[in-house]
Amino acid sequence: MVRSQLVQTLSTSLRATTIVSRRSASIGAIILSALGLVSAAQQPPESLAAAGLRSAEGPTPAEPVSVTERGYILGPGDQLSVRAANMEEISDKLIPIDLTGSIRLPLIGRFQVSGMTVAEAEGDLMRRLGTYMRHPDVTVSVAEFRSQPVSVIGAVKNPGVQQVQGRKTLVEVLSLVGGPDIATAGATLKITRQLEWGRIPLPHAADDPTGEFSIAEISLKSLLAAKNPEENILVKPYDVISVPRADLIYVMGQVTKVGAFALNDTAGVTVLQAVSLAGGFDRTAKPQDAKILRRIPGSSSRTEVAVNLKKVLSGEVPDIQMQPEDILFVPNNVPKNAGMRAIEAVIQAGTVAVWRIP
Repeated sequence: MVRSQLVQTLSTSLRATTIVSRRSASIGAIILSALGLVSAAQQPPESLAAAGLRSAEGPTPAEPVSVTERGYILGPGDQLSVRAANMEEISDKLIPIDLTGSIRLPLIGRFQVSGMTVAEAEGDLMRRLGTYMRHPDVTVSVAEFRSQPVSVIGAVKNPGVQQVQGRKTLVEVLSLVGGPDIATAGATLKITRQLEWGRIPLPHAADDPTGEFSIAEISLKSLLAAKNPEENILVKPYDVISVPRADLIYVMGQVTKVGAFALNDTAGVTVLQAVSLAGGFDRTAKPQDAKILRRIPGSSSRTEVAVNLKKVLSGEVPDIQMQPEDILFVPNNVPKNAGMRAIEAVIQAGTVAVWRIP
């Protein structure tokens, strides 16, 4: 009874008012809605505006665009969202950038935006709309990033530049290039990012000396095994993903499996381990005359280190740690110099097989 009297009084008061402002009408409508007598769908536009559901002057302003996004360089495939006050023909519609780098809008027609930043495209659009209306209020943002060149180089199956569409993680980008080359990939992956896209969100990331890039290294084994999911970060435009090649050692001569062995994440290999990886000696080998051909630092030349593998096998002399790029040569009765020249020629030609250490 009290509720019906309140409604009747309020309705009578509203009808008796000779000058009803939009503000008071809105308040009355909201109160009626709260009492369950008028649904939100039945409220006039003014009441919705007063309730904060829609701006009476035009569309709700777009969310602030980040500084990073406003500096993004537009390209074919990107999708834009344009919001213009009092222009329903444009507002809240996805506008794709075609293969020529252009977009098409009502009134304005077709014009080029590829190569512009978001801020530049917004300014150009406001200038063009200024021909038809005074002080156009326009906001441009990127709805979908589809023009994101990412470089993947090093020991991967198909190195090169990938145009990444949408949000992609590090593992997804690696899969686009066929993944790491298991035989030659090193233990770590390096990612370099322009600081305009923010720092790499990893605790060990650091800026380079120029202050223009953020750099981080990630264990490739850990990343692919998903041991630390936080390492599988989102890739940003113009990132450079590098998978360095692993250090190699070579076992040549009278062994079962001649070739190079990628150290990968192996701490180190001794000469006996290298012989074991190569399947052992063949029947013509002369292990007592084996040699390590070791590169001289800062030079293309090598020095010879004599290794009596018979004495190493018997424990008479200690095993020797091999260094990256070492060549362990196990001869037979072929003269030493001819054998050495043959080894150098084979390695330089890049025709040796590369084996992964288990």
